[in-house]
Parts: sequence; structure tokens; C-alpha cells
Amino acid sequence: MKRAMLAALVMVSAGYAASLPARADEVIRFGLAAEPYAPFSVKDTAGNWTGWEVELRDAVCEEMQAKCEWVEVAWDGIIPALLEKKFDVIWSSMSITDERMKVIAFTDKYYTSPAVWVGAKADARPFDPANPSSLDGAVVGAQGSTTHAAYMEKYFKGHADLKLYDTLDSEEADLKAGRIDLLMASGIQISDWLKSADGSDYEIKVKLPHDDLFGYGDGAGLRKEDTELRERLNTAIKAVRASGKYDEITSKYFDFDIYQ
Repeated sequence: MKRAMLAALVMVSAGYAASLPARADEVIRFGLAAEPYAPFSVKDTAGNWTGWEVELRDAVCEEMQAKCEWVEVAWDGIIPALLEKKFDVIWSSMSITDERMKVIAFTDKYYTSPAVWVGAKADARPFDPANPSSLDGAVVGAQGSTTHAAYMEKYFKGHADLKLYDTLDSEEADLKAGRIDLLMASGIQISDWLKSADGSDYEIKVKLPHDDLFGYGDGAGLRKEDTELRERLNTAIKAVRASGKYDEITSKYFDFDIYQ
């Protein structure tokens, strides 16, 4: 009986700790790639961050009763910056992958997006992910230090010519200029551009099949030792989804399910 009571107390204590509000003087610093990533994170004319991922973070911080701040950092240095304690949480559409989990921890996912190839509507070539030679002679753009770049390197090296970019905006500009034949991106994130005047002559050529390189959805990255913060974030993310706030935010930006 004493053992049962002790176990119950441990469970209650663990649940209580996970739901504790932040200390009055606590500030949780969220690392965000400085490059725009519409509609997830983009600056308005006043220099304030806006977008789906920004609103979700605000809702999560409100749920945790925490004061939160943004720290801008270049995408290709975002994991080293986390490990150097320049901020506490990566909140920047980072895919949860086995390779990254060797170095950092993740929360549960908060959205999922398929990878796609995008090209000109007028380009009738039969690009086929199951047939690497179908990309022979093609130039494909991908953002550096991403699962997309890793995918192209693994499966299409020696076939497609891969060009790496700092931002998706640069990929889109080179596609329009004819310097690349395809760009590889998140299907959700490229959708707004395809609906715009700039992207009207382009389309998704292939929705790529799931690959372990793409990971298990997108979540927040943390240092492995920050287990309490990870559990607090997981609890808050679940609460925001359960309350309907997640769907409320999502409906402002998307007309389809991005959690999947």
C-alpha cells in the first residue's frame, strides 16, 4: 500500500511539475531563422515577426504563462547556436530527424509538410523520384542544411546538378530566371507562392514519397539536458491543440490540415 501511495505521489508530483507556470523572472528565448519563411514566419513593415508559427508560439507561451523572446539566427548555424546557449528553443520549422536527434532533443511535432518538386508548367519532362536518371541534366535548387538538400545528395548525386540556397526566396528567384529547372521545398510553404502572380507559371511536379530523411514532422528543438522545458512545451502544445486554439490559428493561413 505504501508503495502504491508513493507511486501515486510521484505521478502527481511529475504532473504538477510539468504544469508549473514560469517563474516571474524567467524568459524563454526562442531561436528563429532570420530568413523569411512565409507563411510561417515573416516580418511586417514594422519589423515584427508574424505568421502561423509565430502565433502558435505565442499561444504556447500563454499556455505556459511564460515570457518569451525571439532570437534571430542564420538557419545554417541554428543548432550550434542552441548548443552554445544563445537561446533555449529552436522554433523554426525544423524537421524531427534521426540525424538531428543524435545532437538535440525535440518536442512532439506541431505540424507536418510533404516535400515537393516545383517546376514550370511548360516543362513536360517526366521527373520521377523512383528513377534518378529522369533528372539527368536537370538543375535542382534546395535550401542548404535541410532535409531536402540531404535527400537530393543521397538519391540524385551524379544525376541532377544541385544548387544550394540560403533562402527559399532565392530559390524562387532562380527558378523564375531559368537558372534552375526544379526547386525542392515544403509543400505547405511553397503553396502561397504558387498562388501568387510570381508563381502562376509554376506547379508542383511531384509530391515526394515519405523518406526517413524527412523525419517525423516539425517540432521544437532543445538541448538534451533541458527535459523539464521539453515536457512543459509538450504539455502546452497538447493543450493548445485540445482547446481549439491551434485550429483557430491554422484557419487564418491554411484551408487544409497541416498536422496530419
